[in-house]
This record gives sequence, structure tokens and C-alpha cells, in this order.
Amino acid sequence: MTVGRTWGVVLTGLRGDLVEVEADLSNQTPGFSIIGLADKAIGEAHQRVHNACANSDLALSRRKLTVNLSPANLPKQGTGLDLAIAIASLATEHEIDAASLAATVHIGELGLDGRLRPVPGVLPAVAAAARAGLRKVVVPHANREEADLVDGVDVFGAVSLRDVARWHGVDVDERALDPVPHPAAPGAAESTAAPPDLADVIGQTDAVDALTVAAAGGHHLLMSGPPGAGKTMLARRLPGILPDLDDHDAVQAASLRSLAGEAIVALRRTPPFEAPHHSASAAALVGGGSRTVRPGAIARASGGVLFLDEAGEFGAHALDALRQPLETGTIDIHRAGFRASFPARFQLVLATNPCPCGNYGVPGAECTCPSLAIRRYLSKLSGPLRDRIDIELAVQRVSSTRIAASSTPETSGDVRLRVVAARERAGARLTGTGWRTNAEVSGAWLREGPLAPDAEIRRPLDAALHRGSLTLRGYDRVLRVAWSVADLAGHDRLRSSDVGRALYLKRGVVE
Repeated sequence: MTVGRTWGVVLTGLRGDLVEVEADLSNQTPGFSIIGLADKAIGEAHQRVHNACANSDLALSRRKLTVNLSPANLPKQGTGLDLAIAIASLATEHEIDAASLAATVHIGELGLDGRLRPVPGVLPAVAAAARAGLRKVVVPHANREEADLVDGVDVFGAVSLRDVARWHGVDVDERALDPVPHPAAPGAAESTAAPPDLADVIGQTDAVDALTVAAAGGHHLLMSGPPGAGKTMLARRLPGILPDLDDHDAVQAASLRSLAGEAIVALRRTPPFEAPHHSASAAALVGGGSRTVRPGAIARASGGVLFLDEAGEFGAHALDALRQPLETGTIDIHRAGFRASFPARFQLVLATNPCPCGNYGVPGAECTCPSLAIRRYLSKLSGPLRDRIDIELAVQRVSSTRIAASSTPETSGDVRLRVVAARERAGARLTGTGWRTNAEVSGAWLREGPLAPDAEIRRPLDAALHRGSLTLRGYDRVLRVAWSVADLAGHDRLRSSDVGRALYLKRGVVE
């Protein structure tokens, strides 16, 4: 055989495309050429393939070897095609079943000793192969558990190129080699820890109630208060009261973590929690890369919570990058020659101090910040961004009086049961609309749909809109929060108390 063919996968964001890898052996000037719009990492694969084959006792011919990656107009990047290139090249000289090669997808990077090294994005790559109808996949041993998460696919976790050749029927002796471990494996156990319990929060009844409403409707939340008030403590407990991820969202979250280079061993049902440092750039939030696109914190938080602590310390450009994902639920990254799209449907939680020193407006504390510095600090959260926040909460430090007056706090499990019941009530009301949570419902449906509130119920909202203290977008967001309050209370229709509570949670609307 002078032509060998098999399959590989390239990723553009979460989208995986099958690549047919063809290798042809000819009598031209000896060499190894890879064609088909490959990046530099793939262009360097010829040396890795040559050395890996030689060290596996499967040396390639010194004749002219040409490898074509089809379709030729699809940009290809990364080292995940190394194994497919090596197997197709070996098929030009060795007796390998052509039908076996044509039915198998090969994913993995080659080391010079012939061992297979793990690559990021194996889960979405295997899922793309399954959607295309291919049911046999070869991956590095370190990625085997991740690939096994895709149903209906026969996965072979190979340690070395020799293992793959033997699996395809090539007569080569077995050699015991230690598998290459996943570089992210040592930290995998830490990321699976359960979220902290809400019962740890004492003396913050209003804050816990606001957090419960946010969880029930999937609403964005802004907490403002002095250091030590418990803003971070509250935010880190939000994932623990959210419903578990369904199969689709769990696979999507795992795929994003895989693209980011994490070791995936099981589907995690707890919603993800991302908390980038305030020094993070807009690119770190949005994601990107010059050749290989990686998801940023916005995409990795999809299905869960994106927490920006010390929001006033983030750059204005980084904060404004949140505006489009908050509205559309997706983040698009444009590069020369391709565009990558990531999901970005998350709950945004912002925490900020009232001023740079944190003591502005705090009883018994002295603020040393000039008025100009306070205005500049608060202006970091632009009007358009704040208009996309559903709940604004002022958090105060807990005093001994509030601790003594507080009742026994609810656990995350108890609150989660109420949140799940509220989500189910909202889901039943929104059946057939395509929306799952109150935060996703369109403003037109809220104002003019079959369950639109009566004029008497809307009167406080209409007055705020007329005064200019509420935009139409803010008007709709208050209605969404009101429905979440109603779902938690078990109301079938909006009541004045629900709208009043929602107006209270959207601070600054009424004086």
C-alpha cells in the first residue's frame, strides 16, 4: 500500500471538525511534507513522527512522504493530529487493515520515545467524532477516562505508538512503558471539593434571602459593602444552592475545562465557580489566543457562577467586556481566518467596596478617600453594566446585636430544596417558550404575555420608569426578579408584595 488514510479531529472553540489524514509514499526526492493549512505545531510533527516511529521499531521509509490534511481550507492547529499522521504514514509501508483505519479516529501528541502525551480538548473532540458516526477512538492513556464520558464510543487508551500499531494488527513486539501522566492530574482532586455551606453565614438574613432569590431565577447580583462584611463568603456559597447541572450542561462544562487543560475523570454536577483575580485582563476574561483558542473565565463559568471580587479594581475595559455575553449568552472570538464561539450563560456576582479604603458610609469608621477618588472608584461599574444587574445588595458588617437576634441559619441543602422547587414552578410556567429560568425571559413576554401583571401591580414600576430612575431594561429585570420572589413564595400570579420586594432588591430604584 502506498496511500494510508485515517481520521483526526481539530477544534475551533468547542466545535470539532473531522480531518481526513492521507499519507502518500512516492519516489521523489526524499522528504516529509505536511500540507493542508496546518499551523507551525503541526508543521513540526514530521520530526516527532520520524523519531517516534524509529524508537518504536517502526522506522519510516526515506522516500518522499506527503501527508495531506483534508479539508484543505480548514485551519488546523495543535499537536493532537500527531498520532493520526504517524498511523497514516505507517500504513503506506505496513500491512494495516484499511477498513480499521477508516473507522477509527486517532487523537494524541507523540513524544520522541513513541509514548502518547495527553492533549487538551479530548472530550469535545471525541464528541465530535461520535456525532460524525465514528465509533472507534484512540486517545492517550491519560485521556482515556475523559474520552469514556462520551456514550456509544469504543475508546482505546494507548500508552505508545507501538500499542496503536499492535491494535491495528501490525506485527511488533510488546514493550512495557510507563504512561505519560496528565500534567493537571495532581490538582484534580482539589477542584471536586463541595462548595462551602450556607449555614456558616450568621447575621446576614437579608443577604441570604437575596442570594436565594438570585439562585431561584438565575439572576446577576451586585454586593457592595465594607471589607469583612462577608461578600466573598456569600458568593462562594451560591453554587451550593443551585440545582445540579443536567447532562447537556455537565458535558459542556467538562468540555470547557478540558479545553482549558484540566484533567477530566468524571462529569461534575455542581455548577462551576470562577473567581479571576482583579488584575485579570479582558483577554483573560474573554479567552483567546493567537493560534489555539482557549476559553476564558467567562466561558469556563458557563452554567455556573462568575465571581468578580473587588470589582472596582478591575479595569474598565475588562468589565465592559461582560456586557455582550450577559445579553446574548455567548462569547465570540474573532481571529484572522476563523471564529470561535463559546457558551457564556452564567450568573454574574460582583463584590465591591464603597470606596478605595472601604469605609465610606460605614458607621463608626472614618473614610480617608477624597470625593473625586470615590466617584472615580464607583464609576468603574458603568451604567450599562449596572443596568444588566438584577439584584443590588448593600452588605453591612455583622454586629453582636445582629448575631444575637439571628435565628438558626439554613443549610445549603435546605435552601437548595426551595430553589429547586422554585425552578420547577418557573419551568412549568415557561413550558413551550424555550426559556428555563426567569432571568432568560424576554421583556415583551413579561409585559404583554398571558401572565402580564395588572396595571395596579405595575404602578410602582411605571412611576419609576416615568421618573427616569428606571430604564426599560431595568423595568424588565425587576419583573424577572419579582417572578422569582413569587416562585419562592408559591404564587401563581405576581402580587404587589412580589414587585415591592423586587424593587427593594434593585437598590436605587426607589428612594
